[in-house]
Amino acid sequence: MAVNKTDIKDKPRIGLALGGGGPLGGIYEIGALRALDEALDGIDFNDLDVYVGVNAGSFVAANLANQMTTAQLCRIFVKNEAEVHPFHPEVFYRPAFREIGRRLMAVPGLLASALGRFANNPYDQSFLEALTILAQAAPAGLFDNEGLNDYLARTFSMLGRTNDFRQLRRSLYIVAADVESTEAVCFGAPGFDHVPISRAIQASTASPGLYVPVEIDGRYYVDGTLRKGLHASVAFEDGADLVLAVNPQVPIDASAAVRAGTMTPGALTQAGMPNVLAQTYRTMVYSRMQSGIAQYGRDYPDKDILLFEPTRDDAKLFFSNVFSFQSRRMVCEHAYQMTRRDLLARADQLESRLAPYGIRLRRDRLEDDQRTISTSLYGEMLPLYVAKGRSRSARDRLSSGIDNVTDILQKAL
Repeated sequence: MAVNKTDIKDKPRIGLALGGGGPLGGIYEIGALRALDEALDGIDFNDLDVYVGVNAGSFVAANLANQMTTAQLCRIFVKNEAEVHPFHPEVFYRPAFREIGRRLMAVPGLLASALGRFANNPYDQSFLEALTILAQAAPAGLFDNEGLNDYLARTFSMLGRTNDFRQLRRSLYIVAADVESTEAVCFGAPGFDHVPISRAIQASTASPGLYVPVEIDGRYYVDGTLRKGLHASVAFEDGADLVLAVNPQVPIDASAAVRAGTMTPGALTQAGMPNVLAQTYRTMVYSRMQSGIAQYGRDYPDKDILLFEPTRDDAKLFFSNVFSFQSRRMVCEHAYQMTRRDLLARADQLESRLAPYGIRLRRDRLEDDQRTISTSLYGEMLPLYVAKGRSRSARDRLSSGIDNVTDILQKAL
């Protein structure tokens, strides 16, 4: 589509907002972002004006803001081709031994308190009711994601990266929720930019019940999706004219998934409590996110947001195992192909919306049905490999020639 240069906005500010969804949500975002990176000309995902992330999205957004490309994210976190620090999903699931031990040590005192309350007033409540005080012995979280903070602190200390919001070239905001006030906090904003990026991500990924709340400056923080699924308004308030948003956290429509052949009847409820709770949580977050998207149109009528997310009839993401290397590859590839199909299906609409920002849609890449993440990662590097191979062959010929000359000289002497 031809665009008059006068129609292009004067230095538009472009932002990225990434939602939650746990480790698999992060893998989905990496696949989706790889597809967007390939398909959108005129945009550099390492040089956007503002990055906003919550939960797993904070992890991905911070890496992009720290100059890690979408290709590198795929190689390190999906294909296990770590540059320096190998990434293992287990860092997300280290038992909170300290918290569990502290709670167990409190059991004798709680039991004594229950017995005392019953003995002092046996007609006020039964003995079993008095024992309900033992619920305070339950840990605040099953896992401790301190390992994630350690991993990111090391990664962001590498040359060219930083663990300090204030040293980034572009704005980065990581959203968490204050447990006591229930308010959302944007780490990276004035007054909260002194917090290390790795610690902010640890707080934003601390899903209640699953992870122990993270203490920062005497306050306790958990997953920021408790407030919103996406925090695109943070990017708009920072001056973004266009926000690209990726939301992996979509509830499954079980009936539609059965019809689509991605799930068997009854699989959701038969999978046990974790999946039922996950479906409930996704539903709440998704409902709030839809309301938020509608509100953006009213609050920011002169700004644009483009949302990319899974379809609700696809259960592959929902039932995948983050500990499985094959599963991570499948989810990432699936997100990549799903986003490519979405871009191609909306191509006419997207081209008209993206053109004013100087962004062009690469239909040739989207229409290539043989394209995969692997071909996109390594296929484009073949010319480099060929050049290196030719250079090596030349060096080999030169070395061989030098050896021959040396042999002749030695024989002559």
